[in-house]
Parts: sequence; C-alpha cells; structure tokens
Amino acid sequence: MTTAIKGNATSTFGGAITANNVGAGNVLQVVQGSNTTQLITTSTSYVDTGLSASITPSSTSSKILVIVSHPTCEKRSDDSGNGISFQLLRDSTSISSEPIAYGIGNTAPTTLNLMFSVSFNYLDSPSTTSATTYKTQIKNLASGEIKVQRSSAPSTITLIEVAG
Repeated sequence: MTTAIKGNATSTFGGAITANNVGAGNVLQVVQGSNTTQLITTSTSYVDTGLSASITPSSTSSKILVIVSHPTCEKRSDDSGNGISFQLLRDSTSISSEPIAYGIGNTAPTTLNLMFSVSFNYLDSPSTTSATTYKTQIKNLASGEIKVQRSSAPSTITLIEVAG
C-alpha cells in the first residue's frame, strides 16, 4: 500500500507499526492500568498504591510517557506539617518522587480531612525492549492516615510509547 506523507513524498507501508517504520515522535502503543481498591496507610515509608501497568517497548530508543491520575485522595489533617509524597517506579527503581501538598494541614487538632487529587506526567527513557512495569507508591511526611482510591474511585496510569 502506498500512502502520501507530505507533498509529493510517498512511502510503502505494510505490517505492524514499529519504531523502524515510523518517524520519531509518533505514538507506537498505548497501555492503561487502573485500580479501584482503596488503600489506607499511616506509613512513613513508601508503600504501593496498587496502581500499575506494563508495557514492552518496541525499540531501545523509544520514550515512555507516563500519565498518572489519583483523583480521590484523603489525608487526616490533625497534624502540623502534614503532607504526603508520591513516587513513580520503573520496575523496582524510583524514577521520580515529588512531595505532594507538603505542609498542608492544621496546627491544632481538627476533624476536617483534606480531600485532593494527584496527577502527574513523566517522560521516561527505559532503553529496553523487555516488559517494563510502572507503578506508584505513597508515604506520609507526618503522622495521620492517608486514603488513596477513596471509596473505591478509580485511579489510572497511562503508558504511551513514543518513537525515539
């Protein structure tokens, strides 16, 4: 099959879309994972949120755009210096960690809980053609209880392979 690309240029294309037959910057595949299992933790060490997805890049030059959305989080706000931190892992390696909402909370005990959403993007260069798993973890930066996927609302992780 012959397809016009730009102006008078043409290209013959057949078979699967791979990094070898498309230009840099083109999307090669999209994978999405979701989780609705509520996590409740008071840990000050990172724990899995239960959100993950796996992708097998078609080339070592591919980039993976990771899009994470945790839309229903809750944090007990009875502590000063109250905050949380999420991190993103590629397999077992932390590739990005950001304190989220650090310093939120009250200086006096209260029953008011903080409701918030956490979304972030990360462009990764895994340099592999092996199956690769991305997942999120969370930890407390102070005392109190964190809920993720509150009331079983879904969190999502989207992996987009981009030709390098």
